[in-house]
Amino acid sequence: MFFSSSQFTFVQELEQQWQLVRDECMALPLNEFDPWPEKNLCKQGWDVYGLVLASRFILANCIFCPATTGLLLRIPGIVNAGFSRLGAGAVITPHVGYSSEVLRLHLGLLVQAPSGIRVGQQVRNWVPGQCLIFDDTVEHEAWNQSDSDRLVLLLDFVKPQGWA
Repeated sequence: MFFSSSQFTFVQELEQQWQLVRDECMALPLNEFDPWPEKNLCKQGWDVYGLVLASRFILANCIFCPATTGLLLRIPGIVNAGFSRLGAGAVITPHVGYSSEVLRLHLGLLVQAPSGIRVGQQVRNWVPGQCLIFDDTVEHEAWNQSDSDRLVLLLDFVKPQGWA
């Protein structure tokens, strides 16, 4: 299940500043990204550069991304955040997240077709500069069938009060 980004006040600033976020991500050395730890979801080709883990900023990484970190500091209830790189031809198998207390956001940074994400029965494509927000506890999968990396800013934030 996807949510309209207009429901979240902080999204507009993320989308307005997306090129700064993209530039900081692309300036990071490739060897600074770590393989996604759950190998059963993607055997290879999915790497991350962490910025926030369990609501704590990873200062050793944030120092290299000051504009992105500044934007993340303004997101209410941020739990996890980082850059997600999905290599050419990589597939993330269907899975569900662990916490019903958060929503997941992807800000498209570097995307070429054909790549996309399915959440439940809905399929979306990332668009540079636009956010996709979804319930991570609904079965989802992602793929990058292009010939270059797909980069997104991935973050989890606490669901607003009153949301099921």
